[in-house]
Amino acid sequence: SLVVLFGATAGAYGAKLGSDERELILLVWQVVDLHSKKVGTLHKSLVKADNLDLSDQCREVSGLTPEGLGKAEPLDRVLQQFSQLVSSDLKVLGRSSYTLCSDGQLLIRQVLHPETSKKNFLLSDCFYSFYDLRKEFHTCYPSSAAVKDQTIKTMAEYLGLGTDEAEEDFGVWQVKTMVAIIFSMLSEGCNHIFTEPETVKYKYETGPCSKSETVDSETVIRARGLPWQSSDQDIARFFKGLNIAKGGVALCLNSQGRRNGEALVRFVSSEQRDLALERHKHHMGSRYIEVYKATGEEFLKIAGGTSNEVAQFLSKENQVIIRMRGLPFTATQEDVLGFLGPECPVTGGKEGLLFVKYPDGRPTGDAFVLFSCEEYAQNALKKHKEILGKRYIELFRSTAAEVQQVVLNRYMSTPLIPTLPTPIIPVIPPPYTIATGSIRDCVRLRGLPYTAGIDDILEFMGDATGDIKPHGVHMVLNQQGRPSGDAFIQMKSADKAFMVAQKCHKKMMKDRYVEVFQCSGEEMNFVLMGGTLNRSGLSPPPCKLPCLSPPAYAAFQTAAVIPAEAAALYQPQALLPTTRTPQASAAAPPTVTYYPAQAAQLYMNYTAYYPSPPVSPTTVGYIAAPPGAVAAAATATHTPILPQPGALVRMQGLPYNTGMKEILSFFQGYQYAPDDYNGLIQLSDQARSVLQAPKEWVCL
Repeated sequence: SLVVLFGATAGAYGAKLGSDERELILLVWQVVDLHSKKVGTLHKSLVKADNLDLSDQCREVSGLTPEGLGKAEPLDRVLQQFSQLVSSDLKVLGRSSYTLCSDGQLLIRQVLHPETSKKNFLLSDCFYSFYDLRKEFHTCYPSSAAVKDQTIKTMAEYLGLGTDEAEEDFGVWQVKTMVAIIFSMLSEGCNHIFTEPETVKYKYETGPCSKSETVDSETVIRARGLPWQSSDQDIARFFKGLNIAKGGVALCLNSQGRRNGEALVRFVSSEQRDLALERHKHHMGSRYIEVYKATGEEFLKIAGGTSNEVAQFLSKENQVIIRMRGLPFTATQEDVLGFLGPECPVTGGKEGLLFVKYPDGRPTGDAFVLFSCEEYAQNALKKHKEILGKRYIELFRSTAAEVQQVVLNRYMSTPLIPTLPTPIIPVIPPPYTIATGSIRDCVRLRGLPYTAGIDDILEFMGDATGDIKPHGVHMVLNQQGRPSGDAFIQMKSADKAFMVAQKCHKKMMKDRYVEVFQCSGEEMNFVLMGGTLNRSGLSPPPCKLPCLSPPAYAAFQTAAVIPAEAAALYQPQALLPTTRTPQASAAAPPTVTYYPAQAAQLYMNYTAYYPSPPVSPTTVGYIAAPPGAVAAAATATHTPILPQPGALVRMQGLPYNTGMKEILSFFQGYQYAPDDYNGLIQLSDQARSVLQAPKEWVCL
């Protein structure tokens, strides 16, 4: 038996049914016995919507009013009545089973399923399988119009059925005409058989996706504006009624591995994708979601993976995936299982855990966990921000695509501290150090526009630029590597500094006036090293070490060799006060500076050939030359050259309570500094003893 079903919403009608997210207000149905060609009673039920504001098209086409709908039953009760009345009519006809038959797919896929999902009640099983009368009609009559152009009226006209729409109530005519069309298809000339119903998936199936798969671009969409905490199940719920391919939800992550509010969704067919596009600016909670076309290439870039470890982890189907973030780097599988406890057992025990690591094997603090059911996953999510060791752990719902994206795409990039690449031509820069002492031959610029660069400062200085020492302009950056609004300039003499301060004080740069003060090299060094200089005098930095402020770390593929005149700008000793004896310093030859390909590109971003780049980033990414490069340079110049004593690295994102021991432990396994390296840094005895014991990297 078939149950012929027709419905209408308070908004758009026809091809746009359901596209405006309006609620159902009318259901009309009738049971048809395909064997005896008998019909049951025709039923019409009004549905009370939460919003009774009807569109003009709805009023005109249906003739319904808000007053009449206000007396109707809500949707959940109407659906209960539907099931009861259909069962009663089937008994009268001597039948027990039935399948729905609707005019197209919009009523069931775009109206009933999304609305019941938002109102949090379940549809009965009969709404997950139905016949599309338009497709069945085109199969029976291949010469008729294309499926997308079919309507009840065009199908009736094709068959020559003489029914007058004006004679019947809205909805009643449509159902009666659909029944007449079905009987025509069952006639002796056609003998049409209803065999392959349309299906709606009960739930979204997770699964891995390989980069070798072929993904049809006509089946992929991009959803934008998602809440950051939304999971693949939330996205599947947003597209309820449409069939998403297995593992077809890929949450997009930003460069920090966090969700950026976008997702790529792959559907089983282009027809389903086109229906998904009609949900553009539909709502998920209080947020509207934008839906656009995307390509299979984009989907594979996010969701595709080839790691055997990931494939094995995701091989267990129908599992709920939870992502853990913020794990201690020393956390083991036993620690994680103990943290989750017996109330949320992990599928397969240790096999259900996947720790995310950098390519060099260091843990990232992320892990993925499998649970066999929703109940266990909910119990795990209740442990969000509970403490493991000394850190709170964040737990989120995750997806198979996110597992592959995090493990393969996110963390297959350059590690935090890369290994040394092939050496390039070493450069021997001329000696240069920042001036120190109490001579007030420097000026401080305060209140610079944040967009100001060295060119702006030179223009601001005017004729006085000729009195600036080589490499004498130093921008002060904040802890995020951005301009702080301050700069220091080294002049050729104290008199020149005094004249500049008098001439340029409170002079305008762009839309701001800039204060100019005369100061000494010692005061300048204090600020560049992290201290403060104000009316009350000098406030020393938190440590007597340079305060480095690098730009964002990035990997660059193109190699570059810095010319000698440019390399002179990047003197690694510029920020390191020497503690060697004067005799040793006098005898020390020029140092070979090694610039790997990545660092070369990084430095060139900050290069300003006159008079200098900002001081703070000049030592960022500085890496000591490999012994081979040093020996080659020494041979070429016929000058004995001492090996480079060490390298400076900047660590960002440390917990505020991090101590030296934690930092040294973090660098465990890397090449340690030579014994005399701490001679370059003025350390307290306590700090020196801590550094000497492990003989690991010195981190500034």
